[in-house]
Amino acid sequence: MNKTELTNAIAEKAGLTKVDAKKALEAALESVAEALKGGDKVSLIGFGTFAVTERGARQGVNPRTSEPINIAAKKLIKFKAGAELEAAIQ
Repeated sequence: MNKTELTNAIAEKAGLTKVDAKKALEAALESVAEALKGGDKVSLIGFGTFAVTERGARQGVNPRTSEPINIAAKKLIKFKAGAELEAAIQ
């Protein structure tokens, strides 16, 4: 399912126009992104939790030359599915 299909599904299930559903979806995604940028967790009960974790700097190996390389630290977005979502998929 892509963003357009999701927008159409939201419009149908919520009884909204496609334009209103698109605005609502974009606002929700922007709000989640802003919260994650600020270092907050986003918990949607029954759906799951989005959180930012940090991966430290580490040594790696270039597979072509077998030379060691430094891999910089970075932030990762993790998602943990909620119990209701996992149950629905099973």
